[in-house]
Amino acid sequence: MKFLLRILFFTVCFASPAYAQYKLEGIVTDSLTKEPLPYSSVYLKGTTEGCMTDDDGRFSFTTYRSEGKLVISAIGYNEYSQLVHPARGIRLSVALSPTSYAINEVVVKPKREHYRKKDNPAVAFVRRMIEHRDDYSPERCDYWQRDRYEKMTFAINDFDSLKQQKWLYRKFKFLTDYVDTSAVTGKPLLAISNRELLATDYYRRSPRSERQRVSARRQAGVDEMFSQQGMEQAISVTMTDVDIFQNNITLFTNKFVSPLSSLGPSFYKYYLMDTLSVAGKPCVDLTFVPFNSESFGFTGHLYVMLDSTYFVRRVVMNFPQKINLNFVDYMKLEQDFDRSETGVRELVHESITTEFKLVDNSDGIYARRDVYYRNYGYEPTQDGLEALGRPEKVIEPPEASMRSEEYWDENRQVEVSRKETSVDKMMTQLRSYPVFFWTEKVLKVLFTGYIPAPKEKAPLFYIGMMNTTISGNALEGVRLRAGGMTTAWLNPHLFGRGYLAYGLRDHRFKGLAELEYSFNRKKEYANEFPIHSLKLRYLSDVNQYGQHYLYTSQDNVFLSLKRQKDDRIGYQRKAELTYTNEFHSGFSFQLTTRLREEESSHLIPFVQMAEAGQPDEGARPVSSLSTSELEVKLRYAPNEKFFQTQWNRFPVSLDAPVFTLTHTLSAKGVLGSDYTYNYTEFGFQKRFWFSAFGYTDVILKAGKVWDKVPFPLLIIPNANLSYTIQPESYSLMNAMEFMNDEYASWDVTYYLNGFLFNRIPLLKKLKWREVLSCRGLYGHLSDKNNPALSDGLYCFPAGSHVMGHTPYVEVGVGIENILKVLRVDYVWRLTYRDLPGIDKSGLRISLHVTF
Repeated sequence: MKFLLRILFFTVCFASPAYAQYKLEGIVTDSLTKEPLPYSSVYLKGTTEGCMTDDDGRFSFTTYRSEGKLVISAIGYNEYSQLVHPARGIRLSVALSPTSYAINEVVVKPKREHYRKKDNPAVAFVRRMIEHRDDYSPERCDYWQRDRYEKMTFAINDFDSLKQQKWLYRKFKFLTDYVDTSAVTGKPLLAISNRELLATDYYRRSPRSERQRVSARRQAGVDEMFSQQGMEQAISVTMTDVDIFQNNITLFTNKFVSPLSSLGPSFYKYYLMDTLSVAGKPCVDLTFVPFNSESFGFTGHLYVMLDSTYFVRRVVMNFPQKINLNFVDYMKLEQDFDRSETGVRELVHESITTEFKLVDNSDGIYARRDVYYRNYGYEPTQDGLEALGRPEKVIEPPEASMRSEEYWDENRQVEVSRKETSVDKMMTQLRSYPVFFWTEKVLKVLFTGYIPAPKEKAPLFYIGMMNTTISGNALEGVRLRAGGMTTAWLNPHLFGRGYLAYGLRDHRFKGLAELEYSFNRKKEYANEFPIHSLKLRYLSDVNQYGQHYLYTSQDNVFLSLKRQKDDRIGYQRKAELTYTNEFHSGFSFQLTTRLREEESSHLIPFVQMAEAGQPDEGARPVSSLSTSELEVKLRYAPNEKFFQTQWNRFPVSLDAPVFTLTHTLSAKGVLGSDYTYNYTEFGFQKRFWFSAFGYTDVILKAGKVWDKVPFPLLIIPNANLSYTIQPESYSLMNAMEFMNDEYASWDVTYYLNGFLFNRIPLLKKLKWREVLSCRGLYGHLSDKNNPALSDGLYCFPAGSHVMGHTPYVEVGVGIENILKVLRVDYVWRLTYRDLPGIDKSGLRISLHVTF
């Protein structure tokens, strides 16, 4: 998702401001009763421009056309058609005359919209459809396979002669050679990204398995600056395959209620329209609109065969005009189905046409994804059985990305224009202009955080991350850092990574040196899935006790502003050898051997109490402690999807559960270890969807230290000292506020997706969304690890406490989607409010960019 928004941002920057737009607005009423007609269809004939009337019968949409034929239709009314001139700015008032029509001997005589489910023939009809929706499902077959051709295009919309005269485009006159005409809208388009795929899909019911064998893939355009693996994953959860026969449809990382969902009759209004012929077969037009036009549903039509089988021949769906969805100004989904000789439902063609806009009144970005399916087969083939037996879900040989133009011409299922496939040539010409070349370089650094060197494409190494170049903390003062990493273009099996940092206050150098050998050949980066590697790593740096960041570096300059004094910092040195093996099933394991040394500082001194029976009384300072550790980490995350960068992975879908189990052990006296140490931790994470009513992210963890150890080896809850919202951290807890040797924690956040605000007349125009959160932990410190009750331990730093039987709890109420990018939470601390030096409540913010 995030990568798409970045592409949109770049494209909008590249595009000029919109030229003349006209607003077409008016009201639709009943010619007899004069009452408004809600949910009437309003559009300009021959275009995709239009909308549905709202609850008051009003409509409003923008167009670039100075004239056009306006068509208005409503259930049970004669269609209205009239030439209009939007440029004149006239507000229209249209009165439709009622008519009556029969479908399966059901007579509808509407006068005024007064929808009810009881005794509604359309509701009864759709209930029977839902009962029979799986009758012809291909998933009931033991086996099937099909050939797939997929094409996806991002383009600057309405790139006509007026836009080409804008000052920015005049610098690149050759762009007119690449302007194409949309086969859907008839508008001139300038493609800026093109992706094509040829593949075969395989399915087996028992044991259930789905695989895809890619025979050819190619992509070109402005998205070349991002990881291609990450791009594929992000697109797969943004504009993905759609199954309307499920309860929920996933699009743009959200869940939408399907018109054939079991919840459908409670979510949608259904209407039986006229009969018509689809692919030579008589069908009834079942129209649907959501009760609440801001909710996550669709408006559209299902064309259902009139042969008592309730077979869906065609689907056309749009998003409601008022839907609380960001950056998507328009969306149209179309599907066409056919029957096999045995009656199995076969999807023949699917298309998703979208117009993205960062802000209103901008040009917008046209995106279209077409998928064509051919050659369905239901008898197992040798290739199919071999593919289904492979562990990877997508089987892609190296030669798939190197197919010739002749290969594509021979194997595409449909014809494409040369302009559609010439984006790579256009980009080559653009990069020959210094202004574009350097703009692209700067944007790539801003988006990725790295500077490629020595060349832009296929760089041998990256310099960065740039947002960690300068930061600061209480121990080091101003901190300067420089680093980099190698890529697969230097060596596809051997990777190096490191940095050097220096504190201007403590006058000490720190750094990281890492060398990793990958048993798998990599395409771009070392952390590409699946990882099977052996890594040698040495780290010498500061250790911010009780502060851990999951998706950002502790050196990130944007985290330098703290709500509390950041003075819980010592030094740490670690030498590690790690073996990692990830499997396509979602299971992975890590085996790490580690030599660790924790060094005290003037901020965090190690002061050891005397052992019982020793002649010395009181306490003595300790400069450092050492452990030699063996760590085993098991992880299971089936169907996990993430967007991958040079150095990290960011989940693009949390729908899949994630289980982790880690155990760390150290034996006193082995390789200089000062303590025997055993620590076990279990974690669980998953997103739970409530259809269109939002979703809840749940993170559960529990851990235990089994031995007597000093506080640097205890469990220190993760405190967030910044003003930002960070996952798995406590916004109002101080660093090292609590010491535990066993704990159980929860982090639950409910995103309502505007469920409440969409029902409040004024608030729903803002498209804000509600967020509720609750984080907490039960912690316990046994007597053996309490320095007040057990000798030989280090004294706790000032401000550290032992938890009682009461859990630590903080709750938050927030609003996200402010200006489409901002989330603001107000957080309350519910327990341990009487401790000194703590914050009882506070405001927290984050950039939360979602659709």
